[in-house]
Formats: sequence, C-alpha cells, structure tokens
Amino acid sequence: MLYAQGPDDLLSVADALKLSGRDYMQGILDGDYPAPPMGKTLNYKLQDVGDGHIIFRGSPLFDHCNPMGTVHGGWYGTLLDSAMACAVMTKVPRGSGYTTLEYKVNILRSIPLGMEVDCIGTIDHAGRSTGISHGEIRGVADGKLYATGSTTCIILTP
Repeated sequence: MLYAQGPDDLLSVADALKLSGRDYMQGILDGDYPAPPMGKTLNYKLQDVGDGHIIFRGSPLFDHCNPMGTVHGGWYGTLLDSAMACAVMTKVPRGSGYTTLEYKVNILRSIPLGMEVDCIGTIDHAGRSTGISHGEIRGVADGKLYATGSTTCIILTP
C-alpha cells in the first residue's frame, strides 16, 4: 500500500469529488490513489472495500502505548473512526463529501502489542445528509472481540 508522503500526494478536493466514495476507497485499495498517512503512523491499512462495508487490518506497536504500557485508547478510537466513517464513505455519491460528527468507542479487552486485528465498519443508515455505522475490532487469529464503536457522519452535498 502506498501512503501519501506529503499533502500534494493526496487527491485534490476537486478530483476527489469526481469519484463516488466507494470508487475512491476502491482506488486506495487497488493502489490507484495513495492511502492517508494516518495508516502508516498507526500501523494499519485498508484490507477490503464493499458496499457499506470496510475492513482495515493492523497491529498496535510500542509507539502506540500509554504510560501503563498498554495500547492507548486513541489507537482503538482512530482505527474504529477510520473503518466506521469509511463504511459511510462507500455510500457517498459522486460530488459529495462527508465527515465524522461524533463517534463512541467501547474497549472490551486489551490488544497485545503486535497482535494483528481487523477493524470492520458496517453501514446502518445512509441518507441524503447523514450516515450512521458501527464497527468492531476483532483478532485475526483468535476472532475475539476487542472493541466496538458507533458513529454519525454528515454527508456534505454542494
């Protein structure tokens, strides 16, 4: 996966608006467009794109620890925000954008450092002005549920 190295690597707003949200996400997965640098920073990448469905795969590193030596809640939150919001993005029509209005995270158990997890985002509602989705973080090897979340996004139509 190619990550954007600087602002000029990302698609311009004008170019992004020429694509549906799903086409944009599929383009990232296919390597046609660079992935946002956040994924490189937090060690996760796009794994699968579907209609109202997204999977990111990653693993927390020592750099993502809190002072107690466990994975910081922000890592869970960012991963869930990415998956849940991008699930909404797959339903955003060409010419529109979106952004997260709010999200909630429930951490159920600690993810061991280096353990590979999937973060699955699934759409619950996609309307003209809002999108609602939920997400979960599950261990790839053990299938255990590590965290859940929900989000509301606003769909921005010019």
